[in-house]
Amino acid sequence: MIKEAIILAGGLGTRLRSVISELPKCMAPVAGKPFLAYVIRHLEKEGIKNFIFSVGYKNEIIVDFINAQFSKLNSQFSIEEEPLGTGGAVKLACAKTAEETTLVVNGDTLFSIKIKQLAELHDLCDADCTLNLKLMQNFDRYGVVELNEDHSIRNFKEKKHYKEGLINGGVYALNSGRFLKEVLPVKFSFEKDYLEKYFDKRKMYGVVQNEYFIDIGIPQDYERVQQELANKE
Repeated sequence: MIKEAIILAGGLGTRLRSVISELPKCMAPVAGKPFLAYVIRHLEKEGIKNFIFSVGYKNEIIVDFINAQFSKLNSQFSIEEEPLGTGGAVKLACAKTAEETTLVVNGDTLFSIKIKQLAELHDLCDADCTLNLKLMQNFDRYGVVELNEDHSIRNFKEKKHYKEGLINGGVYALNSGRFLKEVLPVKFSFEKDYLEKYFDKRKMYGVVQNEYFIDIGIPQDYERVQQELANKE
């Protein structure tokens, strides 16, 4: 069972400036509380005990929030002195992990997956990285991930309009020890420079879960999530 999670919470929220002003993206208020609170609550419900918050931009806002509102959480902070990209942020945070397998999630995305299902496939395949995928229809914001019959990654396809396809939900089971041994630059994209570059050279798999998914990266979805999460509450 996966008990530890890295939450990538360093996003600038550039596209949300008109609605959230100067806050880090994961701290955007949703139905009366920061979006990050919903991410933490879901992970706790799924059995995560140890949290590593990867922070950068205005990190003191996130640190103060966690210390005040989640004071009993077993938490650590991995602080970027300068933007390292998603890959650099994950690698820096992995240095603080205590488990062989760590969950990696985005602090601006809520994907209400069953972690047990992700962990089972990851362990069965002795994977380096297992992606949680979501089936979507009529979209152009995301690329598509194709799987082989054994659930290994066949291909990543670029962003364009798709009638239907599996998207990368931004939730990963990662073998942190192996990842730390990868020869990668200090600043890099986890998606482009690790997943898409090494999927056919490493043991990478995908599991499909059609659970609730929202990415608050654009104003339209940020407005939509207000009502959806208020209703879920």
